[in-house]
Amino acid sequence: MKTAFITGATAGIGEACARKFIADGWQVVGTGRRKDRLDALAQELGEKFLPIVSDMRDIEDLGRIVRQLPDAFAGIDLLVNNAGLAPPMTDFQDADLDKQLNAMRTNMDGLVAITRHLLPTLIERKGAIVNLASVAGSYPYRGGAVYGATKAFLTQFSLSLRSDLHGTGVRVTSIEPGMVETEFTIVRTEGNRQASEQLYADMNPMTAGDIANTIHWVATQPAHLNINRLELMPTSQSFAGFSVHRD
Repeated sequence: MKTAFITGATAGIGEACARKFIADGWQVVGTGRRKDRLDALAQELGEKFLPIVSDMRDIEDLGRIVRQLPDAFAGIDLLVNNAGLAPPMTDFQDADLDKQLNAMRTNMDGLVAITRHLLPTLIERKGAIVNLASVAGSYPYRGGAVYGATKAFLTQFSLSLRSDLHGTGVRVTSIEPGMVETEFTIVRTEGNRQASEQLYADMNPMTAGDIANTIHWVATQPAHLNINRLELMPTSQSFAGFSVHRD
């Protein structure tokens, strides 16, 4: 039986991935900060799901988690680096610096740490790593300076990590979605559900299930095939035009 390690499994894409992989016969280690949600997911998914409460900003604790995985779940075949967040969409010059740095610690520092801790096992088992980047890492927009930079980091980290792992058999993929309707915007707007509903109104966004299906497809390709980068958008989303300020 194969095992996936999924960060940010308490909601959205991470939760959908946990359901998808377990439905396909995998077992899953799911991490997240909200114990109540992890417990509910464990009750739903059963003994194939191992819930672990963790904070991606706590680098030392991430190492402890990997070292203390029970034997039945220690053979990780797939790492899905899904956990992440975006600070409020504020022009950087007016932004709360702590909230910007918090996003950087979560999206980059924690991801790098958990990846490094799991690499010996992934190399041994010729596993795979899927990093959840974003179109925000390729296409700038106002209010997204730090978030976009963290996602651009993820894409480049994925490509360079694949170079470092050349010859090991480990596959690395950067998944770069556009608009996916999850709790992401509610968290970004600090609980403003109306703002989230307005953002996705009448535009048929992608779903967490869409991305989970894509990640599952990537992970289950033949061992000789690596998907380097995969960018996805809903049909109703495309590329914004340039912004021009006029006096």
